[in-house]
Amino acid sequence: MDDLRTTLLSFSADDRKDLGRFIQRQGKAQKGRLDVRLFDLLLQQREYTTDELLPRLYPDEPNPVAYYALRKRLLSHITDFLLLRQRHQDPTAASSVRGQLTLAEYLFEAGVGRLAWSALRKAEKLAAAHEQYELLNTVYNLQIAQADSEHAEDLEDIIRRRNLNKKAADEEERAGIAHSLIRRRLREARLRGRAGDAFNAIIQEVLREYDLQEAFARRPSLLYRLLAITRSAMLARGDFMSFTPFAIRCYHLMERRHGFTPAHRYYQLGLLYMIAHGLYRSRHFDESIRYLAQLKDILYAEPRSYFADFYPRYTFLLAANYAFLRRNKDSIRLLEDLLKGREVSLSPRDELTARFGLGFHFFAEGQFQKTNRMLMSIGRTDRWCEQQMGLEWVFMKNMGEMLVQLEMGNHDLALNRVRAIERSVKERVAEGTTAYQHVLTYLKLVREIIDNPDVVKTPEFVARVDQMPHALPDDREDMQLLSFFGWLRARIAGRPYYEVLITMTEPDKKDEPASSALGAGAGTSAAGAPE
Repeated sequence: MDDLRTTLLSFSADDRKDLGRFIQRQGKAQKGRLDVRLFDLLLQQREYTTDELLPRLYPDEPNPVAYYALRKRLLSHITDFLLLRQRHQDPTAASSVRGQLTLAEYLFEAGVGRLAWSALRKAEKLAAAHEQYELLNTVYNLQIAQADSEHAEDLEDIIRRRNLNKKAADEEERAGIAHSLIRRRLREARLRGRAGDAFNAIIQEVLREYDLQEAFARRPSLLYRLLAITRSAMLARGDFMSFTPFAIRCYHLMERRHGFTPAHRYYQLGLLYMIAHGLYRSRHFDESIRYLAQLKDILYAEPRSYFADFYPRYTFLLAANYAFLRRNKDSIRLLEDLLKGREVSLSPRDELTARFGLGFHFFAEGQFQKTNRMLMSIGRTDRWCEQQMGLEWVFMKNMGEMLVQLEMGNHDLALNRVRAIERSVKERVAEGTTAYQHVLTYLKLVREIIDNPDVVKTPEFVARVDQMPHALPDDREDMQLLSFFGWLRARIAGRPYYEVLITMTEPDKKDEPASSALGAGAGTSAAGAPE
């Protein structure tokens, strides 16, 4: 496999276009540039071998030496592109500090000492404000090296500041080691089936081992990294019950003891979002909305530096909470306004999420034609969507399309969708992926409904639906999977899908077996779609 091609394919479609334009701007703008030609060839659907690429690049006389030099040039373009993009996207100000450092080094070499020291002071101020301790150490070392300049500050004072910073930099290094250890030990515990039980013990043991208990309660950046790693490990298991209370305790401990400065805003927003999302997934919808309100207040404060990053996520999560609080029409209004672009221009990923989420909310209202139009408006191939959103998202989209066709009475189209999803799942299973085996179980039940709608009235079918939660991964009811399961229960009960889904998520009724719904009386049939 060609590593350079693999690297290029890892970019999103929009990033590839930006990279192509960036390469065009490098060097002379001449027709038939070989670096541009190689870029285009490596992005072809077919993967070419080196022997096949050489004559396409050098038709007169294949030149392997020039070819490998060309590959290095293309890799250099990719590196420069990523550095430039990181400079624009960096939320921590690290890129700005590096920029001031580079400027200072150049100015010292050019003999412009006064301006060089001005750049160094800016770099120090930025690095200190944003807790960039490793970069701050580099700043101090350069200041010490240039201490003979007439524009320099007092050397003893620089050394004092440098020694104080060295302690914080060492703390940062120990935190990096602790993060890696926590990630590995949580993964090992999950493989042994003990992630929930070992959660607190693992974290406390590692923090104690590296003397970091106080640091994580004092430094928002460290706490954010710790919770992001822990959240990834716990979400793989769906264990929101263990993660969310821990995150809440950590957040409020930091808030009480040290507070959050404007330089910590990105981390504070991230922490609040983690908490709100965890509360939503553990079905504490009102409490989730309260934390989202705090996030919104910070988001709208000036300057609105991270608005484009967090506002779509805030809206998606608020709409999801509203849906389970019988406020689905408010959810529709939120997502429709978001798609109109009144507040922020959406990225391709966020636009896909918004359209798919709006389709779900229309579905919950029984507005199947609108659901169908919204899913069709995605207008992208499954392959493109998988690259942007991942395989699981594509499966959910296809299953949503299947259910809406069934609700509209297009049984042949629904059956075609079932077959297509089954083929895709079986391909993944053949490749060794077993995570989607439960999808085949679900599709088998849908097939039976398509063949015979009255099958939902039989005790045997009801019993199989009642067993479905036990077949879900890790014996946990994921909210997205619960949406599909709610459609089956609604069919059995002969009640509107939305009412059944709400009942399933209410704390006192969520474990009610489907069989108890058989006597609930007839009603309008409805369906479910992923959140």
